[in-house]
Amino acid sequence: MKKVVVAIVAALSLSVMAAPAFAAAKVDAKAKFDQHCAACHPKGGNIINPKKTLSKKSLAENGVKSEKDIVAKMRNPGPGMTKFDAKAVPDAEANAIAKYILATFK
Repeated sequence: MKKVVVAIVAALSLSVMAAPAFAAAKVDAKAKFDQHCAACHPKGGNIINPKKTLSKKSLAENGVKSEKDIVAKMRNPGPGMTKFDAKAVPDAEANAIAKYILATFK
């Protein structure tokens, strides 16, 4: 019985110790958007091509309807947009930015 209790306490201790590491891994999507995107897309606009904003309507008109579509566009953009490969913007950050765009710019 003591071995079972010790094992449970040890497992709980490890999970509590690991929790801050998981919390630290959370991406601040707004900060990443501001860092990588806001210079060309202030307030969801587009300083290079004003017809291609980040509004849901504009995105949809350009075949971008999901987080996956936004990440694909970041990875392989059209003319005028900087390419953000996984080294420049890791997948977790790219997905967080995409989610932020869809939630923020109506």
